[in-house]
Amino acid sequence: MLLTAHPPVGMRRTARSQIRYDRRQRQAPDRPVQDTGLMRRQRLSSDPNDKRMQTMDFVLILLAIVVTWRLLCLRYQRTHIALLGRHLASLQLERHMETLTQGYTRAIHEKDEARQLQVLDTFAPTERAVATQIQSLADAMQQENTQATRMGVLPFCVPHIEQFLPASTRDFRTLLHIHAAGLRRVVDNKDCWTPKDRAYHLSAELYLFQHSCHWFCKSRAVADARLMLRHQVQHQKALEAVSAETRAAYLRWLQNGDAQ
Repeated sequence: MLLTAHPPVGMRRTARSQIRYDRRQRQAPDRPVQDTGLMRRQRLSSDPNDKRMQTMDFVLILLAIVVTWRLLCLRYQRTHIALLGRHLASLQLERHMETLTQGYTRAIHEKDEARQLQVLDTFAPTERAVATQIQSLADAMQQENTQATRMGVLPFCVPHIEQFLPASTRDFRTLLHIHAAGLRRVVDNKDCWTPKDRAYHLSAELYLFQHSCHWFCKSRAVADARLMLRHQVQHQKALEAVSAETRAAYLRWLQNGDAQ
């Protein structure tokens, strides 16, 4: 009698399980692999094109912020320019100031002292006109609203800084009165300077006044740059050259706004 060899029971079960598993795999549709957040981050970090896109997005956002800020600054500065321009329209300050600054330079370069004094004497009417008109400007600006005449002490322009950071602003009207008093003092020569020294101090008073107007209309940094570009004078040098009374009042105004 021949005996047929049968595989052990455990092996038969394993073989059947494998057959059923293979059959299910053939019948089941392909399942997509779940794309986890970690896999997406790994794929993005490894793709150079995606890195460039992220950099471009950041640059575009930064550019949009800069353009928006610049537009706000320009609109804010136009309001100050229009306000000051409205009061300057009836005056001849710019023409008188140009006459004096150029005339003083010409007189200083005269080698003959007598000729120097003669040239300086010819500017007396223009000096009195400048002092009178700056006082008129200060009186006219005094009628304007306080918020409209505030100016930031920061080097750069901050639109509407007077509304959310008033401690960093000063009143332009007070500064104009400081300039008017300082110019009148030098024109009247209350310190008994020589004609040459008087012209030197009066030039500094005019430079500082012009600097303040540019500061109000644009920004402190722009005013510094224009003073240096037009007259080759630093703001600090102009401040040191004005009368002691003007300098003291100016520094009090700059520190706490209380100069009068």
